Amino acid sequence: MNQDPANPQPSWRKPAGMFLILALIGGWTAIVVSLSPWVGAWPVLVQALFYLVAGIVWIAPLKPLLRWMELGTWRR
Repeated sequence: MNQDPANPQPSWRKPAGMFLILALIGGWTAIVVSLSPWVGAWPVLVQALFYLVAGIVWIAPLKPLLRWMELGTWRR
C-alpha cells in the first residue's frame, strides 16, 4: 500500500471501530440492565461490587479493537 505522508488517506477501520465501540457499550449496558432485577435483591455492598466490576470489565475488549483500528491487525 503506497501512502504518501503529505496526502494521508483515511482508513475505513476508524469509523467502523467507533461504531463497534458504541455497539459494545450498548450491548454491555443491555446485559447489565437486564440483570438488575436479580442484582437489586442483593445486599447493597455486593451490588456496589457487581456494578464496579461491570463498569470496568467492558474495557477489556477495547485494547485489541483499538489496535485493529490503528494498525489493521488484532495481534502484534
